[in-house]
Amino acid sequence: MKFIRSATLALTGAVLLSSCQHLKITAQNHGAKIEESGREGIMRVTLEARAAERIGLETAKVLEEGSGSTTRSVVPYGAIMYDTKGDTWTFTNPEPLVFVRQRVVVQAIEGDRVILSEGPTPGTVVVTVGAAELMGVEHKYGQ
Repeated sequence: MKFIRSATLALTGAVLLSSCQHLKITAQNHGAKIEESGREGIMRVTLEARAAERIGLETAKVLEEGSGSTTRSVVPYGAIMYDTKGDTWTFTNPEPLVFVRQRVVVQAIEGDRVILSEGPTPGTVVVTVGAAELMGVEHKYGQ
């Protein structure tokens, strides 16, 4: 009886795998469109509204603190992504449902705020929730 169950499971698995070979998974299947951004190695990710809702996407504006020559750009800690090399990034949101990864240089972290020495200008919209999913889409389907 145990042999029959194992054989049945193996056969079922083989049938499922062979039927899946014809299924091509793309970003389009998941509500995302990937395009060249004009910057080497950086893709432009456009989400369908339902995809943005599904991942719970949230954004915030880059803030400017200080005055005169002592101004600094500040983002929520959730806006910062680290790649496998330890480089820091954020996803900007230049237009509705469009996202582009941008390299940032972290000067300091103060609680849940990150002070940038390089990165998007104040007023730029950045992703604070859902950036990991955007990075996954960009790297899995964009390259």
